[in-house]
Amino acid sequence: MPSKNKITTIAPGTKNPKRGVKSFDEAAQWLAQRGIEDIECITPDIAGVARGKMMPSSKFLDGSTLALPSSVFMQTISGEYPEESDTFEYPPNDGDLRLIPDLSTLAAVPWETDPTAQVICDMSDHKENAVSFTPRNVLRRVLDAYGSKDWKPVVAPEIEFYLVKTNADPDIPLEPPIGRSGRAIAGGNGYSIAGVNEFDELIDEVYDFSDAQGLEIETLIHEEGAAQLEINLNHGDAIELADQVFMFKRTIREVALKHGMYATFMAKPIQGQPGSAMHIHQSIVDMDTGNNIFSDTQGNESDLFRSFVGGMQHYVPKTLVMMAPYVNSYRRLTTHSSAPVNVHWGYDNRTTGLRVPTSGPEARRVENRIPSSDANSYLALAASLACGYLGMTQNLVPTSATETTANEGENDLPRGLLDGLALFENDEGLNDLLGEEFIGLYSAIKREEFETFMKVISRWEREYLLLNV
Repeated sequence: MPSKNKITTIAPGTKNPKRGVKSFDEAAQWLAQRGIEDIECITPDIAGVARGKMMPSSKFLDGSTLALPSSVFMQTISGEYPEESDTFEYPPNDGDLRLIPDLSTLAAVPWETDPTAQVICDMSDHKENAVSFTPRNVLRRVLDAYGSKDWKPVVAPEIEFYLVKTNADPDIPLEPPIGRSGRAIAGGNGYSIAGVNEFDELIDEVYDFSDAQGLEIETLIHEEGAAQLEINLNHGDAIELADQVFMFKRTIREVALKHGMYATFMAKPIQGQPGSAMHIHQSIVDMDTGNNIFSDTQGNESDLFRSFVGGMQHYVPKTLVMMAPYVNSYRRLTTHSSAPVNVHWGYDNRTTGLRVPTSGPEARRVENRIPSSDANSYLALAASLACGYLGMTQNLVPTSATETTANEGENDLPRGLLDGLALFENDEGLNDLLGEEFIGLYSAIKREEFETFMKVISRWEREYLLLNV
């Protein structure tokens, strides 16, 4: 396994002039040119929520030390803390973790009224060692394993989300918003241009804000659900694409609020409507040649391709809790719906959990259609790539490709968090690749979230049990 790596203070810059610099000297020029006085130093927590500190740019450029308590990464989505167990213990002093800015992510915050910048940070301990349980470092650990084989993943996420009316009362079901036509948006508008045009002004601002941050949207479509949209990102480096999803979610929420509505990435926000997914396209290139290792020299499927698929089939159920992280996620993963509930694979077959899109040999890839849009992008990518890596290193053999409808039979996946955790915690390969510390922490958080959920009495219980039992 890769050893702990020191986190470098200065990260490589990107090619996009609107995002990223190579050094603090370049950062000083970048900030001065834009008249930026404040910087948000942010990092994703286990849920993918932006945590961090805001500081004057002068302090940032002076190299002031920034820190967060380690407990920030040990909270549930509702702000509670899990119980200790044999596999999870709190550090004795809740010591500080250092925020190490990744200067390649420096970008504007276009929704702020005063000129403001943001930079995504890695987390290190006081000796500058990477903290193994923080999401960006979990993904980097998996990528380091690929690097040890001279492999580099190339990924392209697709993120679905809903626009809904503002609603301050969680007991009231969510409703689609009113579009420019003055009518509530209905479902069944998959790929409808008219459906997209209902929100022209909002979408224009999403593009403007994305452009200001150097984020690259490939396409935007209307999905099947009422006011359900999907944004596809250009393919590239896994860390950079996870960063972009992290930033896109912030951007889309902020734009929606400006337009008097919410944007939600819940997996199943509206009863009777399709769920929201985060599909992940994955291919692997040889770091020396740049060739796609999923294709052999004749352009046919390689043994590594088949082992990657075999690994996905074997390990996706075991890592599902990282791709479907909440009780609501499993409401999306039901039979007789548009969501795949299987680990079958097939060529251009959208009913399979693992789809191989039509392409030439150089673009041969595997689309993982199982993750939900509520997943932390860093952890979903880490889990999906870990499945393929273990398949390739263990020479796993896939089933035959499925040519029929695959999502109308039995559910091949765990039906809930606890079932998923039982598979997640007890696999030696995953513990080695993702790290025992992370798996222990993540499992403890998810168990606590389940217990919190069990304290809530649902509408279904009041409807059918109140006077009948």
